[in-house]
Amino acid sequence: MIWRLGARELSLEQPVGAGIVNVTVDSMFEGARSGTPEQAIADGRKLVEAGFDMLDIGAVAAKAGPPVAAEEEAAALVPAIEGLAGSGAPVSADTFSPEVARQALRAGAVAINDIAGGSEEMFGVVGESDCGYVLMHIEGPPRVDREPRRYDDVVDHLKSWFEGRVARATDLGVSEEQIAIDPGLDFDLSTAQNLEILRRLPELGALGLPLYVSLSRKDFIGAVLAGSWEGRLPAEEREWGTVAAVSLAVAGGADILRIHDRSSLQAMRVAGRICRPPATIGGSG
Repeated sequence: MIWRLGARELSLEQPVGAGIVNVTVDSMFEGARSGTPEQAIADGRKLVEAGFDMLDIGAVAAKAGPPVAAEEEAAALVPAIEGLAGSGAPVSADTFSPEVARQALRAGAVAINDIAGGSEEMFGVVGESDCGYVLMHIEGPPRVDREPRRYDDVVDHLKSWFEGRVARATDLGVSEEQIAIDPGLDFDLSTAQNLEILRRLPELGALGLPLYVSLSRKDFIGAVLAGSWEGRLPAEEREWGTVAAVSLAVAGGADILRIHDRSSLQAMRVAGRICRPPATIGGSG
């Protein structure tokens, strides 16, 4: 399988590690807050040196909060993308603003990671540019707290939701080769629903699109480790829970893992070799 990123085709023969760069001071994990574009460029280069395959750069925290003006978001995001577009790793822009997406693509991004579930305007931007696109499941506008919905079968719901959104995107000029799908763990989903989705990732993979899984240090991992949602461990204490989840996500068919840490990158690499053995592998012993 490949994921088309404009003129580039990204091979998914082995899982791909997308390193997280946040040009923010309020993202959920303190260890991934690059408060200025200059710091984001330095942090992103370190991720490339560590072996991450691509970079996902955002300038608006996903947590609940007031709207952020497109001008403010772009002022932080665009310089960081410009500084990292030549780093040797393809860059995706984590934005749900079509206006900011246009500027990010002009700055050198080759994909848009959209946590808003896709709008007709965003589909238009993606179709016109031929860039890669991450379509994430969500049940309302981002940055708004909502109680998780109840579903007879959460995975069946996601399959139907993605089929409908992908059909609309292709109607508006987006090729399926441009689209990766993200189940949106922690967005409008309970801990039990997140775990059920991870158990049944192969069913989402059967849709025939790259699986983009963003689970690094997320709240549901903190809840599992602590034994309750209310007492969930903070993001700083979720590294090794993330390593376990990454490994099992790869076993379930995840193609792109959006992650913070080298430990998760190593877990992804080893799990990928076990679950997707290449024709040959160097070394012995």
